[in-house]
Amino acid sequence: MAEQAASERAVNDIELAIVTMRFDAADAAALLAVLAKYVVLTRMEQGCRNIDLCASVTHPGRYLLIQKWASGEAQRAHFDSAGMVEMATACTGLLAAPPDIDLWDGPSAHDLR
Repeated sequence: MAEQAASERAVNDIELAIVTMRFDAADAAALLAVLAKYVVLTRMEQGCRNIDLCASVTHPGRYLLIQKWASGEAQRAHFDSAGMVEMATACTGLLAAPPDIDLWDGPSAHDLR
């Protein structure tokens, strides 16, 4: 019983920051290459729990990144990182509009492991 209570406390103490970034491409092939590289490099960063790259089925050339960070601090550090700046710079001329970026609270967004 004490073991279960400790496990429940550990789960409830997890701070999770979720970020979505939606991109509409002017040059889909080039943008996809930039985003794919960004995903691979971001997955190796401290505090990154997961990042997925999704392509819209209903809006060709629209891509969505879904990021899960261990904490708000880890997410903010990433947004200030050289990797984030490199990705943003590489998107110059590849987007049809500015990206739509949103920060989410994840009350039930836990890993399945």
